Amino acid sequence: MGPVWNGGHRNEDALLASCYRRCMQLAQEHSCASIAFPAISTGIYRFPLQRAAEVAVRTVRETLPNGDIERVVFCCFSSQAEAIYRALLPSSA
Repeated sequence: MGPVWNGGHRNEDALLASCYRRCMQLAQEHSCASIAFPAISTGIYRFPLQRAAEVAVRTVRETLPNGDIERVVFCCFSSQAEAIYRALLPSSA
């Protein structure tokens, strides 16, 4: 579960990054080759989509070299989310 957005003044970015890091850690501990993420906290928790995507992509990129996960999927449930993630990720990803 990710953090509730409270205007960005309550360490929300760090809390969201921690959520992604912990998920990656659990996937590695269970020898998962892949993991999929929705845009955590961007629904009823109101985290701004662009900001959340930036945190997600940055955190996953930082975490990937530390384990054996071969594939990360960012599940996008809207064309807006897809466009944001596509802009943040290289076309080969």
